[in-house]
Amino acid sequence: MSFVDKKVAVLGSTGSIGTQALEVIEKHGLQVTALAAHSNITLLAEQAKQFHPQTVCIFNEEKADDLRKLLAGEGIEILTGMDGLCQIAGSGRQDIVLNSVVGMVGLKPTLTAIDAGTDIALANKETLVAGGALVMQAAAARGVTIYPVDSEHSAIFQSLQGNAGNKIRQIILTASGGPFFGKKKADLTHVRAADALKHPNWDMGAKITIDSSTLMNKGLEFIEAKWLFDLDPSQIEIVVHRQSVLHSAVEFEDYAVIGQMGVPDMKIPIQYALLYPHRVDCPTRHLSLTDYGSLTFEKPDLETFDCLRAAIDAITEGGLRPAIVNGANEEAVAHFLRDEIGFLEIGQLVREAMTHVEGGAVHTYDEVLAADQAARAYVRERIEKR
Repeated sequence: MSFVDKKVAVLGSTGSIGTQALEVIEKHGLQVTALAAHSNITLLAEQAKQFHPQTVCIFNEEKADDLRKLLAGEGIEILTGMDGLCQIAGSGRQDIVLNSVVGMVGLKPTLTAIDAGTDIALANKETLVAGGALVMQAAAARGVTIYPVDSEHSAIFQSLQGNAGNKIRQIILTASGGPFFGKKKADLTHVRAADALKHPNWDMGAKITIDSSTLMNKGLEFIEAKWLFDLDPSQIEIVVHRQSVLHSAVEFEDYAVIGQMGVPDMKIPIQYALLYPHRVDCPTRHLSLTDYGSLTFEKPDLETFDCLRAAIDAITEGGLRPAIVNGANEEAVAHFLRDEIGFLEIGQLVREAMTHVEGGAVHTYDEVLAADQAARAYVRERIEKR
């Protein structure tokens, strides 16, 4: 199949990844079978009129009637909620599902798409953080390929091409360090949401930008990397690389290190996931190393950024611990974005939840969901009792 014949469903089409994916799709003439968004009906309707999908889904069911008015006469099926996301993911109408929704909501559509035998371009971290064992087992059983969209995991995936059968010694997972690189806890006491939303290199949504400021984003990627590349946590090294030019690298058994470089633009890994194995012109820009002049690499500060430490500890312990850490973080970040808690409280609440919420082994989706909900409830209770 030529990549121009590829049919794509985009979950999270109005977000940062989704809109950039549609740029790639438009440039290369791919077919869009379905679009889904959380609540931005205005942009979703514009996208639907441009790309003419068979189906759209609005997750916020209260927005459905207004969306129907915006798309009246377009002949497009309109779905809602989680059932709508899963109906799209499991429809079998597309060759690949790009899952770029935010949060735990992404896990069930991923499992549904895998059950339908459809490949995944995965930009939803929580899918593997909370349900990594379930997802990877299901994908292997159904012969489904998961193409990573995160720039770091895409870089690792690209660095592995042509190296089948060669043993990995470790992977080097790079981190920008976020807006508070070099700060200590005493410097972060009065940080508010507006401060944390200023990322130095990447243009992202609010939740992932906060996660980058706490380094939780790197913690989630650490967990993802363990599942995607079948590694032990001890084989993953995090390196702070402020310029975001080396997106990550692989060290093989002979100590040779192969990495992928490029400007910090998500369209590069998005396009590679959607068009794999083809490399064609991308709507981005040229990397000039001489413009950068120098690239730097440093160790992360695990004492100040305890969200990162919590994530590493969670996957090292295994079982439901990653789901607990993820759920607690999502809940804490939501409160922080509303200026209801301080910046440092995010990490405190995450670590407390990991300690106090009951864990155990992962066998089913319902167990993962229950652990996620228990962690969120714990965080809410702790905030209410302050």
